[in-house]
Amino acid sequence: MATAAPQPEKRETPPPNEGFLVCGLGSLGQNCVANLKSFGVPVHAINNTLPDQWEVPHLRDLIDHLEIGDCRSAEVLEKAGIRQCRAVLLVTQDERVNLEAALTARVLNPKVRLVMRSDKQNLNELMGQQLQNFIAFEPTQLAAPAFALGAFGEELIGYFTLDGHRFQVVKQRLESGHGWCDRRHLHELDTHHRRILCHTPVDEDSWVMADSPSSLFYSWIPDTALRVGDEVVMVESDAQLRTLHREAPQPVRRKPLRQIGRAIARLCHWPTLKQDFIHLVRSSSGQQLRRVAIICGITVLALCLIGTLLLDANSPDDIPLFQAFLYTFITLFGGYGDVYEALEDFEHPRLLQSFGVVLTVAGAAFIGVLYALLTEKLLTLRFEFMERRPPVPEKDHVVVIWLGRVGRQVLAALQELNQPVVGISSHGLDADVLPRVPLLTGDVSAALNKANLATAKSVVAVSEDEIQNLEMGLLAHRLNPYCRAIIRTYDQQFTDRVAQIFPFAQVLCASALSAEAFAGAAFGEHVIGLFRLYDQTVLITQYQVETGDTLVGMLLAEVAYGYGVVPLWHQHPDQPGKIMPSDDTRLQPGDRLVVLATISGLRRIEQQELAPRTWHIYIEKAFTADALFDGATELARVAGYRLGDAREFMAQLPSTLPLSLYRHQALRLSRLLTRAQVKAEVVPPPS
Repeated sequence: MATAAPQPEKRETPPPNEGFLVCGLGSLGQNCVANLKSFGVPVHAINNTLPDQWEVPHLRDLIDHLEIGDCRSAEVLEKAGIRQCRAVLLVTQDERVNLEAALTARVLNPKVRLVMRSDKQNLNELMGQQLQNFIAFEPTQLAAPAFALGAFGEELIGYFTLDGHRFQVVKQRLESGHGWCDRRHLHELDTHHRRILCHTPVDEDSWVMADSPSSLFYSWIPDTALRVGDEVVMVESDAQLRTLHREAPQPVRRKPLRQIGRAIARLCHWPTLKQDFIHLVRSSSGQQLRRVAIICGITVLALCLIGTLLLDANSPDDIPLFQAFLYTFITLFGGYGDVYEALEDFEHPRLLQSFGVVLTVAGAAFIGVLYALLTEKLLTLRFEFMERRPPVPEKDHVVVIWLGRVGRQVLAALQELNQPVVGISSHGLDADVLPRVPLLTGDVSAALNKANLATAKSVVAVSEDEIQNLEMGLLAHRLNPYCRAIIRTYDQQFTDRVAQIFPFAQVLCASALSAEAFAGAAFGEHVIGLFRLYDQTVLITQYQVETGDTLVGMLLAEVAYGYGVVPLWHQHPDQPGKIMPSDDTRLQPGDRLVVLATISGLRRIEQQELAPRTWHIYIEKAFTADALFDGATELARVAGYRLGDAREFMAQLPSTLPLSLYRHQALRLSRLLTRAQVKAEVVPPPS
């Protein structure tokens, strides 16, 4: 474990609007510092004490200026360089401290961007309306979908909503007989509602990776033919949602008359009745009251029968058997005084009177037990009516342990995906909290046995204690080695060690996941959500293109292949948005653009690090006059070539297009030119 070290040496004050200030060096704050430093910007920090542990190696050397003090103090903020900062990240664990520090920072620097940690949704919205350049996140809300998707399985990787349109990121391994195998190329899978993110061929030895600024996206070659065993990761919109619309199984409803018939047949069958009685005697402690009531009922019936026979045998006037039964019944239920005088006329009156006392006591005891049983039943029915919680699923369900804020969000996300779930909590929940979720309360270890863990699909342990989460994950794996164990942790070093030692577990550090969203938001982007793909965090990020922005005038092809991001949504001002926009779209001021990007992709956009364009198009000839016109149109649309220059170029064939392109862009242009009856080929960069 790394120990605290002396405060780093103070460095020069950054230029105005260039530095970033992190207030609070807990787990989230330290991960925010590490992500911000990946952008190559100055990072200052404030903490009330020197951290006892640095989760990120050599992090203290990355901080340009560390100030010890209260981040709510104007003097401390001044010393930390608030006036020269572009953004302030307020990520202490005390929301009141974050709010007070945010207000103080805005007073000292009216232009600074505020990124605050807070889970009060209403307050966050109101603050965002009143304060410009302000955004608030709650780390658990950002990380909860990652836990839910990890439990859902390997097929569904991401799930989110944009303006009422639902998107899902799915992984699919092509099996024999699939319609794509040996028939389709990768570029043919890109449609108006689908984009290819990753492709892993079954024969990785022959895998040729395309040059891409992203280690995750566009490393595949569009002309690759799909084979059996290939693995493809795609993002899809509404038209092709498959996993999300799986219908939940409906409970079987039995007819009442059939149930009554089965009950009568069960009572008439002595072996079955005997087995039910033995099961009742050996039942658990939760059935003790019902067991006592049945034993008391049997005892009362026996006493009633004995009393009737005694009265009949000792009757002086040979009274009818039914009247002897009435005397016994009245005595049994508190009518001893009414029949006391009649008993004096019988033979052996003392015996009958003494037996009458026994009947009265037994009847009183039976009435007490009967009232208790009815009270228990009424209360149970009342709670069942209030909660209306379904039973625990039999198989292929997800068990979520500890229903705090994260656990409830995980359950809600899984329910939205129609995934059968069961929640386990050490204490009960209110009836209006997740009313359609099966719930087990009490001792967590004991509840696991009732949760049908042996047939469960996944177990998610998301308590506030990472050691407890690890314990539950290991226990679940011992009971069911085939279930997925999703474990929540708070320390990245601990996360890495657990993931290395226990490969069957998916260990997620909530702070590390959320820190990438906080860092991206510090640069002015709006992070809508995130998910994990091949051990990398993918951020769903929204850009609002403004006048003077570096994105203005760029084709989406240049944004996608130059920065290594995947455009999902594009919208011109006062126009409907477009799902999976075309690469030919040119960005204008006021446009709204939503992309999938890693933190490195956001850094490239921030620092304008476009990948070099090294591919060319050689055009030999056009077969018809119309082909000359159509070819010039495609050059202008796809390559961004001026239309007049494109027509002049097409009149001088054969020739190589003077514009350099990205590989995916060049291959697409070549296909479109061929379709327009223009003979063209892609020229790779010199080796």
